[in-house]
Amino acid sequence: MFLEIDTFGISGPSPGIIALIFLGIVGLLILTANIKIVQQSKRFVIERLGSFHTIWENGLHWKVPFFDRVVKIVSLKEQVVDFHPQSVITRDNVSMQIDTVIYFQITDPKLYTYGVEHPMAAIENLTATTLRNIVGDLELDQTLTSRDTINAKMQTILDEATDPWGIKVNRVELKSIIPPREIQTAMEKQMKAERERRQVILEAEGEKRSQILRAEGDKESTILRADAVKQARILESEGEAGAIMRVQTALADSIRLLNDANANDSVLKIKALEAFSKAADGKATKIIIPSEIQGIAGLAAGLKEMVNDK
Repeated sequence: MFLEIDTFGISGPSPGIIALIFLGIVGLLILTANIKIVQQSKRFVIERLGSFHTIWENGLHWKVPFFDRVVKIVSLKEQVVDFHPQSVITRDNVSMQIDTVIYFQITDPKLYTYGVEHPMAAIENLTATTLRNIVGDLELDQTLTSRDTINAKMQTILDEATDPWGIKVNRVELKSIIPPREIQTAMEKQMKAERERRQVILEAEGEKRSQILRAEGDKESTILRADAVKQARILESEGEAGAIMRVQTALADSIRLLNDANANDSVLKIKALEAFSKAADGKATKIIIPSEIQGIAGLAAGLKEMVNDK
């Protein structure tokens, strides 16, 4: 049906058919080009005929050709911007360089698009001005030791100032504070002296602790030695008491046996003589012998001499 047959043969497609095919391809390209898919963390700001029309959220969208225009694609993620170091002067006229980091998030794409021209440049200038105002009321020592205070003040001021721009400043961090070279040298010397002082304190505390431990060890050792001597004396006393008890028991048994055997006076004297002979074997230098036993002792010596002569 696309070919025309004449008397001379077969001819190509007609110009009208070619135009329709061309228009179909162009329409398909236009349709494809105006289908947009918005990601989860993005928002598209749309203008129609030069005026704000709507904001596309995530999903599939159709843009009317030649009428609608995507003005800005905005990310809703938290963003980090590290500005160049800013020169500031403290209240005591010390010049220093401070490097600032800003964490922010776009909350209103429309205000972010139409609120201010070049938002990042505006935030940088606002950050520098705010930092100079805050640090200008502080001295050098306060600036070096009050980072958290400076961060909190800057975060509050910047968040309030950028709210009409659809921007929320979540936090501000002073990345680095660089004082003049001569102050850095003085600070390094001071830090070195402080480290040495802390080292001396640590060594002194260690020595003190060591002495305390040694003293406690000596004390415990003395207590243990005293306990050992005490226990030895107790055992020795218990042994002597046991020996005395056994001697007394044996003596009582001996007396009881003599009483049971009805021993006469001669037997008792002989027993006494045996007892004094045992006493003589000891370390005593003098022994007093009763007169009753002296006769028995002389008799015993005479009997011994008679036995030796035989």
